[in-house]
Order: sequence, then structure tokens, then C-alpha cells
Amino acid sequence: MTSEQTPAPEEIAGPRPRRLTYAAALAALEGLALVVGGVWMLVEGLAGDPDDRQTAVTGGITLVVLALLPLLAARGLLARRGWSRGPAVITQILALPVAYNLLQADSVAIPAGIALAAVAVAALVLLVNPATTQALGIKGPGRAQDGER
Repeated sequence: MTSEQTPAPEEIAGPRPRRLTYAAALAALEGLALVVGGVWMLVEGLAGDPDDRQTAVTGGITLVVLALLPLLAARGLLARRGWSRGPAVITQILALPVAYNLLQADSVAIPAGIALAAVAVAALVLLVNPATTQALGIKGPGRAQDGER
């Protein structure tokens, strides 16, 4: 271990790449969609006439809590924090099976599945881009600082 401080990401890579900003925007969009869906389920569960009120309320609360992951990841990406890429990638990987299930539905959910798949794939491409990795100060395997392994 060294006594040197790790430089801030801004010092490492200069200005934030647009790819990183776009990835943060997509993660925030997904988080906001989860919040909207969760609030809608809560309102329907409490004010409407759902088949199972408890399930609707539990589902709404779950969606709102799940929204924290992409929202925090988006905030971290904008602040160029290296830890934020992991939650953002996990969010996109989890979105792909949801999009697949929406595409299998025989209803108006198909366009939502297409949109979710497009957002998830685009965000994944942006998140694994070398410029994004460099801007976040993430070192690849075998590339430890000062040759340490």
C-alpha cells in the first residue's frame, strides 16, 4: 500500500466523455421509469380496485426501491465515480430478460420490450466503451497502478 492519494477522475482523463453522460442519462431514465411504475402500482393498489391489494402495494414499493440502483449509478457516472459502472451494468443486464419477457407478450407490451431492449443494449455499449472506462479511472486486469499486482 502506498501513502499516495488516488487522483480524482477529472485529473486522470480530462473532461467527461459524452458517452459517459449518455450512459448516465439512460440509467437515470430507467430509474425514473421504475419510480413511475412503482408509484402507479401503489396508487392503483391503494385507490383502485386491484385483484390483490397487498400484492399491488408490495410490487409498487419494490419497484420504487429497485429504482435506487440505476438512479444512484447515474449519479455516480455523472460524478465520474468508478464504483458506479458496476451497478449500471448490472441494471442493464437485468433489463434484458425483462425486455425479452415483454417481447413474448401478446399485447401492447411489445413496444415497451423493444424500447427497453434498445436502451439496455445502448447503455451496455456505452458503459464498456474504453473512453468510459478510462474516464472512470477503471484499470483492467493486470494493469495495477505502478506495476503492482
